[in-house]
Amino acid sequence: MTDMAPTAPVDLLVIGGGVNGCGIARDAAGRGLSVMLVEQGDLAQATSSASTKLFHGGLRYLEYFEFRLVREALKEREVLLRNMPHISWPMRFVLPLAPDMRFDSETPAGRLLARLMPWQRGRRPGWMIRLGLFLYDHMGGRRLLPATRRLRLREQKEGAPLRPAYRAGFEYSDCWVQDSRLVVLNARDAQARGARIATRTRLVNAIRGADTWRCTLQDARTGALCEVEARALVNAAGPWVAQVIHDALGQMTGERIRLVRGSHIVTNRLYDHDKAYFFQGPDGRIIFAIPYEQDFTLIGTTDVDHPDPDTPPVCTEEEQAYLCAFASRYFQRPVTRDDIVWTYSGVRPLMDDGQPSASAATRDYTLRLDRDGAPVLHVFGGKITTYRKLAEAAIEELRAVLPVNRAVWTAEAPLPGGDFPVGQVAERIARLQGDYPFLTPGQAGRLFRTYGTEAWQVLGDAKGVSDLGQDFGAGLSAAEVDWLVAREFARSAEDILWRRTRLGLHMTGKQVARLAAYLA
Repeated sequence: MTDMAPTAPVDLLVIGGGVNGCGIARDAAGRGLSVMLVEQGDLAQATSSASTKLFHGGLRYLEYFEFRLVREALKEREVLLRNMPHISWPMRFVLPLAPDMRFDSETPAGRLLARLMPWQRGRRPGWMIRLGLFLYDHMGGRRLLPATRRLRLREQKEGAPLRPAYRAGFEYSDCWVQDSRLVVLNARDAQARGARIATRTRLVNAIRGADTWRCTLQDARTGALCEVEARALVNAAGPWVAQVIHDALGQMTGERIRLVRGSHIVTNRLYDHDKAYFFQGPDGRIIFAIPYEQDFTLIGTTDVDHPDPDTPPVCTEEEQAYLCAFASRYFQRPVTRDDIVWTYSGVRPLMDDGQPSASAATRDYTLRLDRDGAPVLHVFGGKITTYRKLAEAAIEELRAVLPVNRAVWTAEAPLPGGDFPVGQVAERIARLQGDYPFLTPGQAGRLFRTYGTEAWQVLGDAKGVSDLGQDFGAGLSAAEVDWLVAREFARSAEDILWRRTRLGLHMTGKQVARLAAYLA
């Protein structure tokens, strides 16, 4: 937090700088509310930078009959794609058919199939998968994305990396997204609309009055304290949502939160084409294998119960072995621990709906508005694809207690840098390289995919590489670093290399140290 001086009362204090908190702050600021957001670390430092990086409907949720969640997510894919075409793009997914593909026996669909077709012994028949993909194509009003098609894997490039046993499959559409940039751009847009964004700022406590909350905030770096008065709170603290309720607000809650760890491995690139794979295992679970950062393949995710939010999530040796073995059932060349170049894990705060396994817990969101005095809205659960709808629903809940003076608006509002048509990405990258001929095609593509139409502002009036200042490696220049510090709340090398970008995958220890020294 750059300024710990006392502030004027705000309509809304948002606790949590993940995708839900930043989405709510943006929506609220755009509807005329005075807003402050506090985040104890960096934006997207926890769950929101540790996703599988997909805007997707959740094909497997059809097995749980979560039709409302899937339909909402499917509709959102294209809304979000239009609003951020620089950091999100269509991706085709290959779903190979295998004789041992099984329903999870804990899903409603699995139990129903077992009763109606006991001779299948839990297997997913091909016609059932095709029916699910038909629903997936038609439930959400698909317009921009191509439809499902059948594949003969032995005859097509998509089958080349796979074992010969996989002869047929389907190809369907979803979208890729740079998750942590999504969060930062929501925060930036909220700030542009009047919100105050305070990172590395912790809510110590909040004292409830009849009409307002008196909140004590602490700068995590200096320890300095200040007080802020707010007419309402939004608790969007993610894995720490219950901790905020109990410790900072001094309240009890009947809500039961289930913390579920999702771990991923990143390997050297396993195949040459640009499509992803959807793999189903004999245990009823699924994983994705996705082209990642040009040179790598992203594989995940696991679903494991996590003990508490203050225990750092790590991809354990058991999870690494599980993901390697799962992927090796499909790829001709086995995936081993030697292939792994990076791992990451995040904790999803899900509503505990009593399901016996972590993978079966609902991914839907729940909002709880407490009006016993000054109001507070608690946010439970959610998935990255539906963050905008969650934010919209949150502000509609608060309409009863705050002067919300504008109709819903975010569906038609691009995020910073995304003010261009979806189909013009290649044209815009070519234009960027034409305006800055010293950029390689790869550098121009990365810059545009990171900053969109703001890439020209990042580069300014540079006539050559030397005009961009110090080169830290992997194409990261002092001009880009200065932009991230001045405009995108970045403070550390980790902020820049693992959240504002993923250039940490491409840089050496010496290069990272040089960047850290520059920032210091």
